Amino acid sequence: MSRVLITGGVGFIGTQVARELLSEGHDVVLLDSYAQYISPFECHYKQAITDRLEGIREKLVIERCDARDKLDLIRSIQKYSPQRIIHLAALPLADLSNRYPDETVSTVVGTTVNILDIVKDLPGFERFVYVSSSMIYGDFHYLPADEEHSKNPKDVYGGTKLAAEVLTRSYGNRFSIPYTIVRPSAVYGPTDVNQRVSQKFLMSAFKGEPLVLHNGGEDKLDFTYITDIAHGICLATFEPKAESETFNITRGQGRSLREYADILKSYFPLLTVEELEVQNFRPKRGALDISKAQKILGYEPQVSLEDGIRKYVEYVLANYPGGGEPVMMPIFAKKRAPRLRAPKFKTTADVATPPAGADPLSMAEQIQENPIR
Repeated sequence: MSRVLITGGVGFIGTQVARELLSEGHDVVLLDSYAQYISPFECHYKQAITDRLEGIREKLVIERCDARDKLDLIRSIQKYSPQRIIHLAALPLADLSNRYPDETVSTVVGTTVNILDIVKDLPGFERFVYVSSSMIYGDFHYLPADEEHSKNPKDVYGGTKLAAEVLTRSYGNRFSIPYTIVRPSAVYGPTDVNQRVSQKFLMSAFKGEPLVLHNGGEDKLDFTYITDIAHGICLATFEPKAESETFNITRGQGRSLREYADILKSYFPLLTVEELEVQNFRPKRGALDISKAQKILGYEPQVSLEDGIRKYVEYVLANYPGGGEPVMMPIFAKKRAPRLRAPKFKTTADVATPPAGADPLSMAEQIQENPIR
């Protein structure tokens, strides 16, 4: 078993990766700066983080660390001496990256350089896993887009993610650092609180507000359920053949925003749609080719968009912010559902829950989120 350190570890993806690693018997250390990227008046961090960590809080180490601060990072890495590092810390949203380019460069590129510069001298280090983004491709010129597709990002987020990929390979080649690069796409599911499009649609449905569709909702994304991306990252972290390789880790299907809206309508029959003009600045995307991950990692995504949205609806119904009822109820909800917690992996054993009366989140008043894309 290994000791695995995850930067941005208290985030949406990091906690799900931690859950699977713990179930496999690994030691897990979560580093997080508790940075907040969405207004506290529009988010519900505390509830999401409580649910993310339920049943695992006492099984791992959580430490505050800003990966932009190299001295702080050195102290944390030297303290825990991990064999493997999964790097998730970054400003998480493409739209925000264009508004705050300096912060994007420092959280994406700066943190990556800091980690690589430290681990090149770390004895017994076995793998650096950099979690990049499918935004590095820019417009897709063919479908499904494989890992060799041209890279021409159309925003600051994709550009910084690509720059960090290049630096990861450069450090790996020069200093013999074992590395693997993972490219997710449109990750969604319970406990996401950063207002990605899937969360915006779902919350609009619950509030009785129209869904906003640009370009008639024809734009496509490769929606990937949270447990699938987390499982793929774990496979990439430990597969010997994954060293010095790059993988698309997604569902492998391009689904339009119109399709997403139509699936929601099956639960919310009164849901309406508002169509707006085309946003040409957004990259034209779709399905990614996951055959390389399937062949080398044995990766097989388990959750379809239909199943994923149902799980998401059930979670929000059971955990609606503020304890009040939503304006519109899904058709399957005859009464308020019991509380549901963060999703657990079906392919691994459950982690034991904390003792009765234990506080699952001792730093609940301090912890915010440092998620990704």
